Amino acid sequence: MAATRAIIFSLVILSTTLFQIPRPCNGNLLRICNFHQIYQLGDSISDTGNLIRESPMGAASPFSRLPYGETFFHNATGPRSAGLPLLNAYKNTGADFKHGVDFAVAGSTALPVETLADQNILSPVTTSSLGVQLDWMSTHFNSTCDGGRDCAEKLKDSLFMVGEIGGNDYNYALFQGKSIEEVKSLVPIVVQAIANAVRRVIDHGAVRVVVPGNFPIGCFPIYLTGFKTNNSTAYDDNNCLRDLNELSKFHNDQLQRAIGELNKEFPNAVITYGDYYNAFDWLFRSAAYLGFDASTTQRSCCGAGGDYNFSLGRMCGAPDVPVCRNPDRLISWDGIHLTQKAYKLMNAWLVRDLLPKLQCRLYN
Repeated sequence: MAATRAIIFSLVILSTTLFQIPRPCNGNLLRICNFHQIYQLGDSISDTGNLIRESPMGAASPFSRLPYGETFFHNATGPRSAGLPLLNAYKNTGADFKHGVDFAVAGSTALPVETLADQNILSPVTTSSLGVQLDWMSTHFNSTCDGGRDCAEKLKDSLFMVGEIGGNDYNYALFQGKSIEEVKSLVPIVVQAIANAVRRVIDHGAVRVVVPGNFPIGCFPIYLTGFKTNNSTAYDDNNCLRDLNELSKFHNDQLQRAIGELNKEFPNAVITYGDYYNAFDWLFRSAAYLGFDASTTQRSCCGAGGDYNFSLGRMCGAPDVPVCRNPDRLISWDGIHLTQKAYKLMNAWLVRDLLPKLQCRLYN
């Protein structure tokens, strides 16, 4: 029973940490592309407060208070902070949505929770899957647009982020005992759900859409701890878990093929892949050059115990779990999400990679 509680606790933390990645569009990109709004779908990577507002569990979690948010906001994340980053959450009903809306929900999945339940996979955090977020988006546009043509005109200078999403579908399955092969069988339907989401946002009038892939999860402390093995062949040259990274690559490969088909289906839209995998890989391999402590690339800043400063039973935010003195020297913040410096550097890599692909000058 204690082990089960620890696993469920890890899933909740995996999904509810509102420590978002800076979106792959910084000020320079916005100036060049002249985006007027950003519309975000996704999970904890980009949730700016929806889970905290929709769920008593989220509102009461350790992740709505320090140490989460201390390096970005110098305050706690969630509604207790002075303000939310970049985009206002859809569930923040009194917010100004002039510059776009964040529909993402921490803990959300690409597949409906009912579909996962049919595979004996519990979604323990939220029922607000990708389809629910798309329904919220439709409701929002129905209230702000006067018909399809008006919406298309208003949204022609917007950026749509469809993801990152799908990671939790695999996270929940893995930590609930599914094998890698069983999880791989989910990939086609997860990718199909993401592709259908792209179709829906284009139907609303989206012209430019970024669809991010998954991270090399086998390099993250939570997985290195949860799936630690004495079998040296399970690890690659970077001491990351080979099979878990291959799972991410499998998802990303199928996702990129789907994006290629979508671009053929919608020749008047630009749909491009957000390469989170290679952005992180560059960060990881360049750690010492970028100012990180090369000896701690797989250790979390906020955590306790074990080879990776991470424990499923004593995770960041729990009582008496320490925080490292200088988070800028580490890549991993809590064993699941990255430090603010790591995300900032990943953002710079992503901007350079995405900017030519978005073909902004063709549309301005």
